[in-house]
Amino acid sequence: MNYSTPDHQNLLAQPWTPFAHTDDYPFTPHLVLTQWSMLHAGDSEPLPLNPAVLQAWTLFHSGHFQQAEEAGLAAGGAGITVANKAALIHATYLEPSEATRLARLAHVTERAEHQAQAEPNNANAWFWHAYAMARYSQGISVSTALAMGLGMRVRDTLHKVIALSPEHADARIALGAFHAEVIDKVGELVGRMTYGAQHALSLRRFQEALRLNPSSVIGKIEYASALLMLEGEKRMEEATRLYEAAAATEPLDALEHLGVELAQMELAE
Repeated sequence: MNYSTPDHQNLLAQPWTPFAHTDDYPFTPHLVLTQWSMLHAGDSEPLPLNPAVLQAWTLFHSGHFQQAEEAGLAAGGAGITVANKAALIHATYLEPSEATRLARLAHVTERAEHQAQAEPNNANAWFWHAYAMARYSQGISVSTALAMGLGMRVRDTLHKVIALSPEHADARIALGAFHAEVIDKVGELVGRMTYGAQHALSLRRFQEALRLNPSSVIGKIEYASALLMLEGEKRMEEATRLYEAAAATEPLDALEHLGVELAQMELAE
């Protein structure tokens, strides 16, 4: 995906919609370091050694997503991971323009792929590449993305992440969602034969993820969504419990705050 046209460059240059609750998460570099294992229980990101990268993460956890991207890019190296995560989280949860969101997802897909090719053992370079492709696929419709071959690329890249980082809970959540969404769109038989999607494997991936990171807000939300896609009304009670648990979480940082808000919206619908 190449989004180098002037229209897309203009979209990418637009100011980002701010996260409204930055004052609730006044992180300092020291506080990020002391809470690192909890803040990164999902993605197993290594503790940063470069103070500039740590500062970028401090901005991220406080909800200053655009500044976190800028600081991460300026730091380079491991800072690219912060930049990619900041851009993707903002695009997923806060960007109001669909055109801008898709342009940013495509842009980060390319940037993360370049990082992964330069650092093939960097699990989160691959993870954010897969995440960007998956979110882009949802934006253009999962069916269209499957026809373009993006689904298989997402699946194979997530398997690579787990091979590199065996306790990567978020990669398992993404894989569980992949299996559920494919089955939801094309059915279990076609999903299994064409894309390797399996009902039982979807649920197993979520269960593995929540064993690794029991407090995961996004894990609970995505698991609830998968239960409803795969089994419908008969799993409504369990899905509701998962949404309620996510909605009742006391957020650690800006990212968890966005997840809690999403769970609350799901319950209100």
